[in-house]
Amino acid sequence: MAAVNRDNEEEVKTDDGSPKIKPRPIVRLGIFLIAHSPVFSVVFSAAGVLALLLLPLLAKNTYISENALMPGSARSMLSNRDVSDGSKLVKDIKNFRLNHEGQVQKLIGKYMSDMGAEVSYQKFHPEGNQFHPLHFFSGPDSYTLLENVSCASYGVNVAGIIRAPRGDGKESIVLVTPYDFINGGDYEDLSLGIVSSLFSLLSRVTWLSKDIIWLVADSRYGDYRPVAAWLTEYHSPSFKVSDLLKCDEQNTADNFRRAGTMAAALVLKVDGRSEKFEDTLSIYAEASNGQMPNLDLINVVNYLAVHRQGFYVKVEKVVSLLSSSWLKIFGEIFEAVGKLAHMLNPDWNFGIPAADYLEGSATLASSLYSQALGIPTGPHGAFRDYQVDAITLKVSPRFPPDSKTRQHDFFLRGARLLEGTIRSVNNLLEKFHQSFFLYMLTSPSKFISVGVYMIAFALLVAPLPMVAASLYIDGCKSLTNSTHNPTENFKSWKWLDAAKQVFTLHLLGFIVTLLPYFICQVPGQHSPTNRSIMWGTTSSSLLLITFVTMPGCSPFSSRLHGTNWAILKSVTISAAFIGLCLMSIINFATAEIGALLLVPTCLMAQPIKPALRSRRLKSLLGAFCSIVLLTIGFPVMFFAISKGLLGEGLVGLSLGGEFWTWLESLWAWKSATYLYIGMVHLPCWLLCLCILFHPS
Repeated sequence: MAAVNRDNEEEVKTDDGSPKIKPRPIVRLGIFLIAHSPVFSVVFSAAGVLALLLLPLLAKNTYISENALMPGSARSMLSNRDVSDGSKLVKDIKNFRLNHEGQVQKLIGKYMSDMGAEVSYQKFHPEGNQFHPLHFFSGPDSYTLLENVSCASYGVNVAGIIRAPRGDGKESIVLVTPYDFINGGDYEDLSLGIVSSLFSLLSRVTWLSKDIIWLVADSRYGDYRPVAAWLTEYHSPSFKVSDLLKCDEQNTADNFRRAGTMAAALVLKVDGRSEKFEDTLSIYAEASNGQMPNLDLINVVNYLAVHRQGFYVKVEKVVSLLSSSWLKIFGEIFEAVGKLAHMLNPDWNFGIPAADYLEGSATLASSLYSQALGIPTGPHGAFRDYQVDAITLKVSPRFPPDSKTRQHDFFLRGARLLEGTIRSVNNLLEKFHQSFFLYMLTSPSKFISVGVYMIAFALLVAPLPMVAASLYIDGCKSLTNSTHNPTENFKSWKWLDAAKQVFTLHLLGFIVTLLPYFICQVPGQHSPTNRSIMWGTTSSSLLLITFVTMPGCSPFSSRLHGTNWAILKSVTISAAFIGLCLMSIINFATAEIGALLLVPTCLMAQPIKPALRSRRLKSLLGAFCSIVLLTIGFPVMFFAISKGLLGEGLVGLSLGGEFWTWLESLWAWKSATYLYIGMVHLPCWLLCLCILFHPS
């Protein structure tokens, strides 16, 4: 027995006599995953794509999280008298436009004043679209103003405030109706009629505990700019002398009225005739950089619209996916699996019809794309810059705008929808906080929470650290075998040469990201196509200069013959992993789409020369996949493919012009996606290209 114990003691001793520490289970699991990283990378990547395809099946029905909202619990107080006031405003605006030139703002202000509201006018500058790198991360009140603007070019907003009889002036609810005072149409008049009917009611009720602000935004320069200008003045008043004073015909100076902190905002637009046999309500919720309002606000509007006022409610979808054959096949497979699971156990109800899967996938793709783009889908996006929950409601009536018989019923239903929403928000004692802020919609009544859709992203990026560690170990082993002097092979610092190359190309990506600012400074009028050519030529020249001045960064340099491409790929994968994880904090949808493109490209990247020399089918197939993924992953090429999926064909030089215009919209809206493309995706794509042509 003593001899056995002595043998056990010898087994747990190391060479120097110290006790050997047994690695923890998590360490052993990490070593196992790294050792089998090729297998796990395929498994995790396939599971990530499958999880993304399963998201429409995992969508939940929406529900009201905040009990205080109580939508539809109160009886509507809107009367025919209120609707008549709205109809009278619409009639007077049409007559006023026929007999007078402009100054519709005075007429709307007079109506607000007659209802007992405090009326104010606000003038604002039209906004330029010039990229400035120093303003990219600045607040929402930093705008590039157009130069040499005449007095006739300034926009004028009209705002009326009803003070709440039961409130203390510390909170408010905002109603916004964009209206073009110069070229306003009949449908825009209808939106004024709906809100005017509601405003007439709210000026008399006694249950209001939050002030009501009605903003008629001058939309001659777009719907977003007037709302953003009004919010800037509301939250950050400017006390400097403005050029607007010399154009002050309506006594707008020192006349700006304010209410309390905004609890919520609703933007109403009547936009064209409905294609269906019923009035249609479209909900737009995406704000800048993927921000979304609290889900409860959408749930309240959807519940009241469907169950109280009989609207057909919809959200945007990618229409081309509805006719996708491969997506239909997946839907039929999932439907069959769901039926089989239900037969085995009646409690397993995760299958949905193939048609619903197509609808959910098309809506999810639109929600994912809109959030990833980082551009607001309506003027409600200006409110999210101030952390105010807001949505845009676009109503499409089933009748022509000149139909007097249907107009009364349309005003009644639209105003009651807004009334019910305002009553629910009025019940809140605090800001929206109970429901979700991170979600994606698959229909107006179904959503996917962050805890579900983050699984697909986690599975996609999970192989990156494992493969990076495995490649680094393999690279160090090959370097150890190639040298006979151990002192020349200090393993801990072998990655520095690769890190230098990765850092240099990321620095180049940062410079390429700033180039549009200098291109915009070039004198003369240049088309988007010419600017894209200038940008591409300058970027390519900078890349060649980098390869010449720093030969270690060039894949064609003779200095790389002694280096190992595995270590370069390891550092590249690490940089991609860090960039994707950081982007997931800023805009999760951008990181999701970026992972779908970047992860397979980084994992499949390998030198093409050994594959051509070996001429084995497996090596040639791997090299072919690397070339295909690199081609698809190039930003301009992926932009063309995405346009093709949306049904817009682009070829030749028009592609460059469209791509430049698209990038212009990204930096104009300060979208973080623009930074991701230039500082994460493009450098990693160049590094994968260097690996592909590595002289191994």
